[in-house]
Amino acid sequence: MTKHRIYTMSVANVYPHYVTKAEKKGRTKTEVDAIIRWLTGYSQEELETQLEKQTDFETFFAEAPQLNSSRVLIKGVVCGVRVEDIEEPTMQEIRYLDKLVDELAKGKAMDKILRSNN
Repeated sequence: MTKHRIYTMSVANVYPHYVTKAEKKGRTKTEVDAIIRWLTGYSQEELETQLEKQTDFETFFAEAPQLNSSRVLIKGVVCGVRVEDIEEPTMQEIRYLDKLVDELAKGKAMDKILRSNN
């Protein structure tokens, strides 16, 4: 079975789309970065390094310093698929990130996006 092409796509190629999506709705790049850091455990410097290195999604999540244990609380549909039902771990991580950016663009409060009240 061949890997989905998103696995080999550079995070840096998709990142501007995350930022644009957020900014169109009055949110900020800083908030997008905070979401990514919360999900992956990367520091801001490490995140910027990964973007500069053009790291692909599979490596980005495989090398994440500390995937947030609260990410399992992320529920809902992204691209027509329930994120909690995705069985392939890397694809689920990618869709978690997509869902968090969607929530940001929809105006959800950061403490809710980052599952702070659980």
